Amino acid sequence: MSANSDLHARRNAALTKGMSTMLPVYIEKGQNAEVWDADGRRYVDFAGGIAVLNTGHLHPHVKAAVVKQLDAGFTHTCVMITPYRVAVELAEKLNALAPGPTPKKTMLVTTGAEAVENAVKIARAHTGRSAVIAFGGSFHGRTYMAMALTGKVSPYKVGFGPFPGDVYHVPFPVTYHGVTSEDSLAALDQLFKYDVEPSRVAAIIIEPVLGEGGFYAAPVEFMKALRALCDKHGIVLIVDEIQTGFARTGKMFAIEHYGVEPDLMTMAKSLAGGFPLAAVVGKQQIMDAPITGGLGGTYAGSAVSCAAALAVIEVMEKEKLPARANQVGDILMQRLRKFQGEFTCVGEVRGLGAMVAMELVRNRDAHAPDADLAKALVQRAAANGLVLLSCGLYANVIRLLVPLTAPDAIINEGLDIIEKSLREVLAATAPVAATG
Repeated sequence: MSANSDLHARRNAALTKGMSTMLPVYIEKGQNAEVWDADGRRYVDFAGGIAVLNTGHLHPHVKAAVVKQLDAGFTHTCVMITPYRVAVELAEKLNALAPGPTPKKTMLVTTGAEAVENAVKIARAHTGRSAVIAFGGSFHGRTYMAMALTGKVSPYKVGFGPFPGDVYHVPFPVTYHGVTSEDSLAALDQLFKYDVEPSRVAAIIIEPVLGEGGFYAAPVEFMKALRALCDKHGIVLIVDEIQTGFARTGKMFAIEHYGVEPDLMTMAKSLAGGFPLAAVVGKQQIMDAPITGGLGGTYAGSAVSCAAALAVIEVMEKEKLPARANQVGDILMQRLRKFQGEFTCVGEVRGLGAMVAMELVRNRDAHAPDADLAKALVQRAAANGLVLLSCGLYANVIRLLVPLTAPDAIINEGLDIIEKSLREVLAATAPVAATG
């Protein structure tokens, strides 16, 4: 029995089946955009821990900052009890990075879902209202309010209801599937007429680019109209940058592509380069709405994670990773467009910076998603040495989240594996010609 097989058997006996395992590959080592499993096999990593490793596995500067914190500092005191320098310095840095002229403040937490939960709390405290609007296809986390906001039932909501009330969904504008900005705005107008008056809405939460929902970017005109709508009705605009943030889209934050200032932003994933850390950053007046003691958490703003995050931001600035994201995106898009021209199963190729995806369909039909092909491609790619992720409301989108620090040679190696794997899967599923 291989080490991977042994560990997988032990995993199935020890961990709940509710936690899925996409690949029975047990990682022992990671370096930049490569990982090695328990059997010593090397893989190119196009998943990045689901957008957590924009600076790659074990970036030397991030590693050194963590070691320094461990050797010369401490691991935990609780930032609400006896706070510490690295938390203050990180909050100052995030406040300065957040787009828009309005003075900002920060709340540090541990996970993206926790950031979303607290953003809703802050919005409700500020407005004195209860209702929250989210979008179909969105993903905001797995805790109860975050699940309620998430616009995808399976697998995230199945068997877990009832969910918190006063949460509503409208369609996200996806041109490829025939939903325009006007359609989404009309749905909001109908929602205000049919279900909830705008004066009762505390917040609208949106991902500038749907993450789990399929890497669809909101049109600029829609985001500007949403900002105007929120201003008109006194609604807090929460921009979820958990997957899009920290250089992935070619800007430090995706919302910078839109010229819109959010009221609140949620951040996590690549913020701390693999260490658990998240944040809510927003306009000072809104952030200060909850009463003292109303926000917090035992592990909120871990000192080790804060040290890592400060180093991550330094790497992004020094190595110009937002600009590098655009270079990576160009490499990915050029190759995927080649696939699109050759394979009728590639329906659309899209991307913002290095947040790139291809949608797999049957015979170029946008209304015929091919989830089976996407699943088979992910498994075949792993067999060929590439960690790859799917996503989308119909699980038919292949998303590429290669670390921004990956050299061109590694990126092209991963793309070669995708092409090889796609050819193999298509050959294996092609109908057998009749013989006489």
